[in-house]
Amino acid sequence: MSTFPGAADPSRGARQLARGISATWWYTVIGVIVYEVLVVTGWVIVSAKSGTADSTTAILGTAGLVWVLSTAWLLASHRRSETPAAAPSDPSLAAPTSARPDLAPTSTGTPPSTRTWIGLGIALACGAALGIAAGSCLLGLLPVVQSFVLVSWRTAAKLRLAAIAVIVLVCLAVFDAVQGVSIAGDDRWVLLLTVLLPVATASSLWWWDVVVVLDRARASEAKLAATQERLRVAADVHDLHGHHLQIIALQLELADRLGDTDPVAAREQLHAARLSVDEARQGTRDLAARFRSVLLSDELANVRDLLTAAGMSVDLRHDSDVDLAPVDDLGPVIRETATNAIRHGGGTRARIALTRRPEGWRYEIVNDRRPGAEEGSGSGIEGIRQRILAVGGTVEVLRGEDFTVVVTIPAPPRGARP
Repeated sequence: MSTFPGAADPSRGARQLARGISATWWYTVIGVIVYEVLVVTGWVIVSAKSGTADSTTAILGTAGLVWVLSTAWLLASHRRSETPAAAPSDPSLAAPTSARPDLAPTSTGTPPSTRTWIGLGIALACGAALGIAAGSCLLGLLPVVQSFVLVSWRTAAKLRLAAIAVIVLVCLAVFDAVQGVSIAGDDRWVLLLTVLLPVATASSLWWWDVVVVLDRARASEAKLAATQERLRVAADVHDLHGHHLQIIALQLELADRLGDTDPVAAREQLHAARLSVDEARQGTRDLAARFRSVLLSDELANVRDLLTAAGMSVDLRHDSDVDLAPVDDLGPVIRETATNAIRHGGGTRARIALTRRPEGWRYEIVNDRRPGAEEGSGSGIEGIRQRILAVGGTVEVLRGEDFTVVVTIPAPPRGARP
C-alpha cells in the first residue's frame, strides 16, 4: 500500500510568516515614502502658485526627489539593523550595556553604518537646496530632521526624537511666518503635513519594531519548546534505562555470587537478566514509537495542505476529540486515500470528515474526478480493506461522478484511552 511522501511542506508555515513580515515592512516603507512625496508635491504646488521662477520650482522638485530616494536608502539600513526571526542567542536580544540603552545609536547597539552617514549627508544637501530655493527654514531642516528619525534608534528614543522634531518644526514654521515666508490659507494643509511628518514616520517604524519583537519572541518560544521536549525525552530515556540497568546489574551480581555455590540459581538469575534486557529493548521501542506517532488532527491537517497544494478545494471537518481515535489504524488510511485522490482523481474539490458515531469512528473522503481519470490498480483500496477488516471495521467504496471511501472502525467507550 502506497503512502504520500510527507504531508505538507514543514517549512510552509515559516515561509508564510516570513512573507507576512516582509509585507509589513513594505507597507511601512511605502507609507513613509508616499507621505514624503505628498509633502514635496505640496511644496512644489505652493511654489508654482506663488509665481516663482520655473527654475525654483524645478529645484524644489529635483531636490525633493533625491531626498525621497535617500529616505529609501536609510530605510534599507534600518531593515538590516532589525532583522526579524532572530534566534534567542542573537546578541541583539541580550541586555544592553550602555547606561542609557534607549539612546543606543541603533536597535542592535552598534554605531551607525556608513550607509546611514551617507544618507544623512544626502539629506543635509537636499535640505540646503530646498531651504534656499523656497526661502524657508522649515523646509530646509525637514530632510535632516526626518533622516534622524529614520536612524535605527531604540523605540523609546525614536518616539522622543519625533516629539522634539515636531516642536522644532513648529517653531521654524512660526519663524518663517515672522520672516514673511507664509502659505496661503487654502494650502496650509502642506504646512500641517510637513510638521507631522516625523511623528507619522516614527509611528510607522514603531509598528515595524513591534512586529520584529513579536517575531523574535515567537522564535524564542519555539526554541524553548524544542529544548523542553528534548529534556522530556532525555528524562524518559533516563528513567527507562536507569531502572532496567540497575535491575540487570543486581541480577548479574547475584548470578556471579551464586556461580560456585548454586549453579542452578545462578542460571535463573542470568535468565532473569536476559528478560530484563528484553524488557528494556521493548520499552525503548515503545518510547520511540510514542514520539514518532502523529496526532490524527495533524494527519488530517497535513492531508488538507497536501490536497490544497495539488490545486483542490478542501472541506475538512472532524470532532474535537479526534485525537482519541486509533491513529495506528486510521493514519495509513487517511494517507492512502489522499494519495488516491491526487493520483487517480485529478479533480478540483474534496470533502473529508472524521466523526465519532455510536458504531465507532467514521472516516469519509469524497473527491470529484476529471473525465477519463484512471481507476488505478485497486491495491491501495484493497490494502485499506484488509487493514480495517483486521480490526473489525468496514470499508465502503462508491464510484461515480465522485469517488467516495467510507471507513468505520469500532471505538472504545468514551473516556477510555485509545
